[in-house]
Amino acid sequence: MDLKDKTVLITGSTDGVGRMVAERLGASGARVLVHGRDEGRGKAVASAIEAAGGKAELLVADLSSLAEVRRLAEAVRARTNRLDILINNAGIGTAGEASKRQVSADGYELRFAVNYLAGFLLTSELLPRLRASAPARIVNVASAGQQAIDFDDVMLTQGYSGVRAYRQSKLAQILFTVDLAGELKGSGVTVNALHPASYMDTTMVRQAGVTPWSSVETGAEAILNLATSPALEGRSGLYFDGQRESRADAQAYDEKARRQLHSLSLELIERASATTREQQS
Repeated sequence: MDLKDKTVLITGSTDGVGRMVAERLGASGARVLVHGRDEGRGKAVASAIEAAGGKAELLVADLSSLAEVRRLAEAVRARTNRLDILINNAGIGTAGEASKRQVSADGYELRFAVNYLAGFLLTSELLPRLRASAPARIVNVASAGQQAIDFDDVMLTQGYSGVRAYRQSKLAQILFTVDLAGELKGSGVTVNALHPASYMDTTMVRQAGVTPWSSVETGAEAILNLATSPALEGRSGLYFDGQRESRADAQAYDEKARRQLHSLSLELIERASATTREQQS
């Protein structure tokens, strides 16, 4: 894919694999919308891209708040009439054995909220821009660590563990990917998910107490493959392990489970919006 004059948004691009992908896309001629929670780190990434001759802008938002996700989408729409590539990369890891159940600003289990629900809402908000820019691509950075969603306790109020929460949220991303691919069929917009690499040398992995054994470069190459490879043109609803097409957990291909997740996601987003409206009134 020729990236000259293309606009790309990468969530969680102020550190780790997201930062490397942002810098690589900037060096290839894309206009990069850098996203992160930390303004200082974000400015450093945008400055590095610009110093290398690229174009970059920083958008700051905390994806643990759905109201901020909406504001991020508004900021994107205000800055560009087109969006050629959306990479949903931001996420929270397992945080190791000491992790305790946490909730988002909207009261939802934190990993489900940040790793999945924020990307679901952001993508939905930006679909008109992506459709208008077709051919366009959506890349959901998931994981090989997957666990079937328990629809009786999605918020994991019982038997919580950071690993279980992380794996559930990552599988939710893949269910969303398969579901959205069907919705976008014929639109010129494709959506695929991947496990970029195992235990990359990132802050997330180190916080989990794991010794990294894959490079950030390996993960970045896998993400860039889905985002830019001509071989992926027109292909959608797929899951990749690195650069190899693979199969996700069986629940990803369960139409009933995907419908349940979609309905639940809309319900959670509307509930959060209603609460925000009440607080503002």
